[in-house]
Amino acid sequence: MKKVLLIWITLSLFAITVKAQTQDRPFALGVLGGLTQYNGDLGNGFYDMSQTKYGHIGLNAAWYVTPRFDFVLNSTYGNIGYTENQLKSFHGEQIQFNAHFNYNLVNSDKNRIIPYILGGIGVAYYPKKYEIVPGLDFFATFGGGIRVKITDRINLHLQEAFAYGDHDERDGEVRYNNDGFLMHSVGLTYSFAGQKDEDKDGVSDKNDKCPNTQIGVKVDDKGCPLDRDGDGIADYLDACPDVKGTAMMKGCPDRDNDLVTDSLDKCPDVAGLVALKGCPDRDADGIADADDKCPDVFGTKELNGCPAAELTDRDKDGIPDKDDRCPDTFGIALNFGCPATPVDNEVAPVSSATPNAQEIKENIQFETGKDVLTSGSKRILDNVAKLMIAHSEYKLNIDGHTDNVGSPEKNMTLSQSRAEIVKNYLTNKSVEGSKLTTTGFGQTKPIADNKTAEGRAKNRRVEFRIQK
Repeated sequence: MKKVLLIWITLSLFAITVKAQTQDRPFALGVLGGLTQYNGDLGNGFYDMSQTKYGHIGLNAAWYVTPRFDFVLNSTYGNIGYTENQLKSFHGEQIQFNAHFNYNLVNSDKNRIIPYILGGIGVAYYPKKYEIVPGLDFFATFGGGIRVKITDRINLHLQEAFAYGDHDERDGEVRYNNDGFLMHSVGLTYSFAGQKDEDKDGVSDKNDKCPNTQIGVKVDDKGCPLDRDGDGIADYLDACPDVKGTAMMKGCPDRDNDLVTDSLDKCPDVAGLVALKGCPDRDADGIADADDKCPDVFGTKELNGCPAAELTDRDKDGIPDKDDRCPDTFGIALNFGCPATPVDNEVAPVSSATPNAQEIKENIQFETGKDVLTSGSKRILDNVAKLMIAHSEYKLNIDGHTDNVGSPEKNMTLSQSRAEIVKNYLTNKSVEGSKLTTTGFGQTKPIADNKTAEGRAKNRRVEFRIQK
């Protein structure tokens, strides 16, 4: 008996001193107590509450291995027995020691209630006392239990452990069932050692890759805040934790990179303006292109993005739509905004403004600020060329004029250049150059108001004076 007690004390002290060898692992000591039930040749007393109850008390020591595994040393002292009838019964003392691993069914770092299963080996000593057959048995043990974290250091254990020995004579019967027992235990443990965990996230500072995580934030096994969408932005800071996004958008996606998150962006695939909820506005009039009836012309909200009527010019011919009889076709002012369409045999109408001169009423038009003829003006010049060829006695004065856009000096040069362009056009149509005289008057002789687009179009002209 003294030898067995010495072994038991030595193993218990070993369990305690292992703490010094594993300073980097949490360590706990505890007490336990409960009931022991027999199973063997006499019968199965497991969960049979009609049998006499035999108690046990003991000590245990546990070490943290991983969040899933704990190593446990357990020793108890108590009684074991069974009564079938007066002839088939036994009773005796039991001292047992076992070592086993607990496998936690949940992560022990992150949960307060931890169910587990266990498995291990042990040794039981039965002293020569009462009617039990004395001896020493080795056994295998398995079972399960629940650990409840009452505080960060105090744990409550509820456990069931089955043990099956390698002998069959402790109960006085040697037949076919080796002796076994079941221990129902309840215990308390107190944690002593363990790594520091300053941020209280359940991961020790030594293994914590993010040791300063805000308290209460959920973390992964490395101690870093969870990031479900893997965008590098922790869930607790991520406005869209399940969809990859950018730091600038607080974790939300922005496919077109216009600083409007896709969930709020009415045009998520086209870069736009924040003020227009991510939609573009080409003419910068404050109306999204999708809602703008004139997306390329600055307009007003009242006209759905189109400009005021006096400024609208859909065909870009310099004649406002309100005055343009052909608003969708490029034309000339002399034809009220419609294209010039003279008949091949027609010539420009003439009048006898003076006894010695005739004037062609239709004026030649140019593009604004340029010496480029409009297509309608070329048709008029073709007819003027026919007139000059048909009447070799005619001489033609070509007078160039401009509107008031630009400096007077520039406009004087431009008007002369326009007159020369007309002369060159006519000579290319076989009109003799000696019969053509050019004069530039610049902006000095307007025939209409330069304050309006229509007036300026009329002033950008070349006039003809025919002399016999």
